[in-house]
Amino acid sequence: MVSDDLDFPWLISDEHDVEAYQAGAAIFREGELGELMYVVRSGEIDISVQGVAVESVGRGRVFGEMALIDGAPRSATATARTDAEVLPVDRRKFVFLVHQTPFFALDVMRTLADRLRAMNERLAG
Repeated sequence: MVSDDLDFPWLISDEHDVEAYQAGAAIFREGELGELMYVVRSGEIDISVQGVAVESVGRGRVFGEMALIDGAPRSATATARTDAEVLPVDRRKFVFLVHQTPFFALDVMRTLADRLRAMNERLAG
């Protein structure tokens, strides 16, 4: 599933702190501690749980937000499907974005809800 309805052009146009990954490179692994979430600037990122692909995340979408929000270990692995650039967002920047741009927080919550619904459908299917 590729979702492209979330877009933060003002955030992904930022040239600072961009991390580049080649196709196949792991951005983070399930079980690791996570202090960052990411916004995809270009390319696609595959999200997998216990080796099973559950989502592909494209430009303007976020991933890794759960570990940033709750401080628990990563629940999934994120791997660059294509060459990709991502913008890391630490807790301080996340809180700033939520405070300054409430729609950012709503979009992150919508992303979490969409992912939960998709998982429920897979389990029911």
